[in-house]
Formats: sequence, C-alpha cells, structure tokens
Amino acid sequence: MNNDSSGSAEPVVMGIETSCDETGVGIVRGHELLADAVASSVEEHARFGGVVPEVASRAHLEAMVPTVQRALDDAGLTLADLDGIAVTAGPGLAGALMVGVGAAKAYSLATGVPLYGVNHLSAHIAVDTLENGPIPEPAIGLLVSGGHSTIMMVEDLAGKVTQLGASIDDAAGEAFDKVARLLGLPFPGGPYIDRAAKEGDRAFVRFPRGLSAAKDQEHHRYDFSFSGLKTAVARWIEARRLDGEDVPVNDVAAAFQEAVCDVLTRKAILAAKEHGVDTILLGGGVAANSRLRALATERAEQAGITLRYPRPKLCTDNGAMVAALGSHLVAAGVSPSRFDFPANSSMDVEIVSLADRL
Repeated sequence: MNNDSSGSAEPVVMGIETSCDETGVGIVRGHELLADAVASSVEEHARFGGVVPEVASRAHLEAMVPTVQRALDDAGLTLADLDGIAVTAGPGLAGALMVGVGAAKAYSLATGVPLYGVNHLSAHIAVDTLENGPIPEPAIGLLVSGGHSTIMMVEDLAGKVTQLGASIDDAAGEAFDKVARLLGLPFPGGPYIDRAAKEGDRAFVRFPRGLSAAKDQEHHRYDFSFSGLKTAVARWIEARRLDGEDVPVNDVAAAFQEAVCDVLTRKAILAAKEHGVDTILLGGGVAANSRLRALATERAEQAGITLRYPRPKLCTDNGAMVAALGSHLVAAGVSPSRFDFPANSSMDVEIVSLADRL
C-alpha cells in the first residue's frame, strides 16, 4: 500500500468514469481528493437534444489518455503510486462503459495495480465521503440523475446496498431535459430549469405528483413516476398556446420543478422514517438542483434527520466518485475484480463491486 511522505497508509486509488457523456478520472487518498479531471462531450450532444451513444463513445476514446495524464499531473503522482484502479462497470451506455472498462484493464495489466469494477450508483453515494467523511451506516441514499431516480438502503457501502424504490418510467433528470425542450430551454435541461425557476412562482399551477395517491402506497411506496408529469406539462403548454396566450417559462419551470422535488423529498423522508434511519445521502446530477437541496434540507430538519450531499461539481458524473468507492473497497479488504469482468449497461443496483464475479 502506498505511503506518502507523512507516513499515511491510506490507499491511493484512481477512478475512471465513462457511463454517459463525461470522461472522468479522479484520484483519492483515503477520503482526500487529490485530482478530479473531467472531459465533457455535452456540447457535441446539445444539437441533438440528448446524448448520442456513438458520439459519447468516440469522445471517451479521444479523451481517455489525456484525462488520465491530467489527473496524475494534478495529483503529482504516477501510475506506480496507485494502490488500486476503479472503473464504472455499469449501469450506463454500453459503448461508453466499454471504453472505460477497456482502458482500466489496460492500465491495470500494464502496471500490476489491482482492478475494481464498481457500480455507478454506489459511487454516487461514496463521493459524499470526500467532503463529509465516513458514511454512517445504515443510511438512505437518494440518487437522482438523468438515468436514475432511486432510493437505496446502504447498510454497508462495501457490499450491502438494497434498492427500496426507483422510477418506473422517466428518471427525474430525463424529465428535466424533456420539459426544458418544451419550454425552449437548452440541453441539458436541469441547470436551465433551475435558473428559470428562481424567477418563477412555484404555486403558479399544481402539476401532478406521480405515484403519490393512496392507491399507490402498497405497490409503489418508494417508487417514482415522472412520465405523467412531463405529459401534464406538455398538455398545459399546448392548451395555453392554443388559446393564444404566452407561456410563462419561469413560472412553468418553477411549478414543474416543485412537483419533482416534492415527490423526491417526501418519499426519501418516508423511507428513512419507516426504516428507522437518521441519515439521508443525496447524490446524482439532479442533486445539484438548488430547490431539491433546499426542500430536502427543510424537510430533513423537520423530521430530525441528517441530510448530507456533496458540492454540485461532485454530484454530476466524475471520476472522483469512482475513486472514492474504490478507496473504500480497498480499505475494507474487498477482493479485486476478476480481470474478465464485462461492462454491464443494466447492472443491478445491489451489486456494489464485481469482486470475483462475472
């Protein structure tokens, strides 16, 4: 295990993240972030209004080596200083994942550094340790991104994570992108809706809260549905325009955002209360949303629950979160992954790492 000049024996791990449109390479020592290099291809996708898998894969191929080198330079390290290499093995875009997994295997094979294939969702939980220290276990994880809206029970981040609920259709981030398009806002929609909503009236119109009715409580108690909300917004906008009236973009953005944040926070608080857990970890790209943070903080305080979340830059996909999870696995003595593990675009949320498994 690496030892720095101060005598620290904490593992130094490089993390590689390529699940979607950002090539992320992070390096951590224990819970200390040493480097967080990101090369984003979001501008290449903007004209299509969404991520194009083939474009993302090609961008990862072009960015991988320089991004790894930039992270090593920023950390003042070489590959020989690493105790582990962690890589997102899933879930995500298949082609994009293959680039990251292939690169990680190549670096591991060339250096002899142990390799860990890890779960993208668990990594979003682990990144919290870089700012707030060790995670109290058990904890509830609320992960909200372009591809996932998930409530997780984290009993042991090194190996025992259970899904309590998830989106049954559109993820929250996906709904943000689609509603932004309806409102004529750029891609990706989340930041633009958040910005517009700050100038709008959250109570302008009450949009539906999916899976929140009494009839949904038995089978979808902790699940989410945002497809109906998106459709409701689309129909409202269409009716407004048919009547020859302008669409108040800021007000619609605020009302839509409130509907999403209301459901997310209510169900996360409910899960924590009903499972006797006093800590909620908020993560994923949508966790950077200012209203979600504010409402979650308010409701957590009212319920006597501790809410933790990283700074916005660490909410979006990045290599630091993968490195953080890898460091946790190394420190916990988890076995490295078999070298023939595959990229898995639909990896089960309950698989934290591919330790000796295919």
